[in-house]
Amino acid sequence: MESSHSIIEALVRKIKDEMFSSVDLYSFVSPSAYDTAWLAMVPGGNDGRPMFGECLNWVVNNQREGGFWGESDGYGNPTIDCLPATLACMLALKTWGVGSGNLERGLAFIHDNTEKLLAENHGRCPRWFAIVFPAMIELAQKTGFEIVFSDELEEVLTNIFHHRQRILEREELVDKYHYPPLLSYLETLPLWYGIDEEDIVKHLSEDGSMFQSPSATVCAFITTRNRKCMNYLQALVQRFPHGVPSMYPMDEQLIQLSMVDHLQKLGLAYRFDKEIENILEHVFSHYLSQEQLPQQSFVPVQIYRDALAFRLLRMHGYHVSPWSFCWFLNHQDILTHMEEDCEYFSSVMYNVYRATDLTFSGEYELQEARSFARKLLDKTLSLGIRGDNHELSLPWIARLDHLDHRMWIEQQYKNNTLWTGKASFYRLSCFHDEGLMQLAVKNYELRQAIFKSELEELKRWCKDWGLADMGFGREKTTYCYFAVAASSSLPHDSAVRTIVAKSAILVTVADDFFDTKGSLDELESLTEAVGRWNGKGLSSHSKTIFDALDNLVSDMTEKHLHQQGSDITNDLQDIWYETFASWLVETKWSRIGYIPSMHEYLDTGMISIATHTLVLPASCFLNPNLPKCKLKPSQYETITKLLMVIARLLNDIQSHQKEQEEGKFNFVSLYLKENPGADTEDSISYMTDIMDEKKKGLLEHALMDGLDDLPKPCKHLHLSCFKVFQMFFNSGNRFDSNTELVHDINKAIYIPLEVQTSKPLKPLPPHAGPKKANSTMNTHFDQLYKPRVKPSFTMHWISPKIRDGSGKMSISLKLKLCFF
Repeated sequence: MESSHSIIEALVRKIKDEMFSSVDLYSFVSPSAYDTAWLAMVPGGNDGRPMFGECLNWVVNNQREGGFWGESDGYGNPTIDCLPATLACMLALKTWGVGSGNLERGLAFIHDNTEKLLAENHGRCPRWFAIVFPAMIELAQKTGFEIVFSDELEEVLTNIFHHRQRILEREELVDKYHYPPLLSYLETLPLWYGIDEEDIVKHLSEDGSMFQSPSATVCAFITTRNRKCMNYLQALVQRFPHGVPSMYPMDEQLIQLSMVDHLQKLGLAYRFDKEIENILEHVFSHYLSQEQLPQQSFVPVQIYRDALAFRLLRMHGYHVSPWSFCWFLNHQDILTHMEEDCEYFSSVMYNVYRATDLTFSGEYELQEARSFARKLLDKTLSLGIRGDNHELSLPWIARLDHLDHRMWIEQQYKNNTLWTGKASFYRLSCFHDEGLMQLAVKNYELRQAIFKSELEELKRWCKDWGLADMGFGREKTTYCYFAVAASSSLPHDSAVRTIVAKSAILVTVADDFFDTKGSLDELESLTEAVGRWNGKGLSSHSKTIFDALDNLVSDMTEKHLHQQGSDITNDLQDIWYETFASWLVETKWSRIGYIPSMHEYLDTGMISIATHTLVLPASCFLNPNLPKCKLKPSQYETITKLLMVIARLLNDIQSHQKEQEEGKFNFVSLYLKENPGADTEDSISYMTDIMDEKKKGLLEHALMDGLDDLPKPCKHLHLSCFKVFQMFFNSGNRFDSNTELVHDINKAIYIPLEVQTSKPLKPLPPHAGPKKANSTMNTHFDQLYKPRVKPSFTMHWISPKIRDGSGKMSISLKLKLCFF
């Protein structure tokens, strides 16, 4: 374990140097093969050479092993955006008569994988793909590439060309309903669309770019010879000599926020806390100085960034308004377009949905944003579009951090995109940094080793003090420890985890003793013994429980006296006595048939659920620690009381049926007694409404400063306990089940990580074999164009005519090369 620590520390130092030490943020942005290829096609002066030879060299040297260009899915396998990227790179090589081997491999990839990739996309054709892919096929065929597709592709390709035709007929060059606008696809637009130089120049950005798109700016420059376009392209290549990004300039804050988010997902944030805090302070200062207004062409990126910033800032205690990202709710045109193109906005909506996990009381705009995002995400899933399904199936508040980290590490190679761009997916190269992944794996394995060792020690303690062999009730040693250890990524030391776990085990055993085993005399004697903290006269199970409790409290007080210099013996004893007294009250109610009011029941039940007994004593050992005065019942802070009530209601909702069968009451049945016209569903709905409001309050108290006089680590421990109860009682009573948590426990503590490095494409079923796409795609152009001494050219092409009498797809392609 010591060697693991040294390896981890070395990796942390290395990553800090690489990611945070005055590094150019754009170095983390993956190059776009598609856009780099377009720059490689720009002719230079009169020497017959490309203007940007670096880009052509990049194309020659960056073909993937499988024959394609572009980013992979993380397993090294191509994605659908590799199809237009590969065709663009082949065009660049053909333009300058280089890379014959590359061309052969690229063509083989197009032939072998187009059908597979389109099939993996479940027949869907995103807007960006419908615009770009047909244009690249047309260009490739005009250039002389013999594109060959199978019969099975004919219908799919026909639909794609039809889709493009509808887009071109329906959309304006630039309108407020489509992102990115058609004009940002300038390099793919047909001649009949009627774009003249004035249209292009009018929409150039101040920096000379066409909607920050390198490929569109190439076409704008070749068409207009605009000097600002030239300057933009030259600056772009100077900044990115090893492949240009798909967007430039890019929001640097978004790059930083994405890095922070990535570190959190991998469970590494606490190892970079200072670096993350510096980033968030900078983002927050920018947030305070900026008015949130939508920029017409970059709405998806804006919402993505703003939602991510809101979530990360709020998680770290910054006061941010929901309107910092919910502004889109006030723009009906944006909402309409998002509903019409939900696939394009799916990653944006996942970010919105995650941000709304942190809703506070009265923030109705967040509830509206959550409902809207959920509706769109459900729609994308119904269309067969893959996404972060776990976000929808299990709420964040019911997931344990440690298991979430495992999922992100293991699925790292699936979840490697930020959002959909113009002709490819936006990615950050640091998401696949080998050192970062090695650190994530080592860090997780170290935590597993620590957890395994602590659990074995805990089992020995339970056995030594007789708690493992009580002969009644629930034996939940492993459950209790798993919940404590897996609930938070904060670096709580072993003492805190052990205190909470031992306390939870004692609460479970003692609660079962009061519920099922002890006689009233035994329970009164045990409660009195706890009250005077003297076990004299106790025997059997009562003595076992008291002795184990005395050992736990004595151990805590001794450590606290040594570490903090103050004696908390009486305070801890008072908390435990308060808890035992509440169990005795509930037992007496049950055995004499007394039915309390809902208010009376909840006053006792929020104590008997014993969450305060778990978090307050353990908080004395955090850094900074809980002040001694906060251990007294009269001094419980609001966040503690909220946790106590929520935990009781969660438990009662999921256990009411079992308790009803045993002739017991809880809040569900008491509500029915006080509301004779109501049914169980009404009672649960009433309780859920109470819980939802109190959950928002607890979140606000846990995350924001100034609402509770508690140190931040203590508030975070309350939040972790809250998440544990949500996990246990979110949709059932998992705590009482002997099987439901076994797999999660094994994954958290015992099962090694399963990090895949490759995954082959699924083979297609056999068919009649390929044929030349004669009536489909194989229209060959007049003559293969080759570089000239003066290879300056402008490219426009006519849209395919997709109708003929046979009902098959015929393509009339005319590509106009305007040399000047």
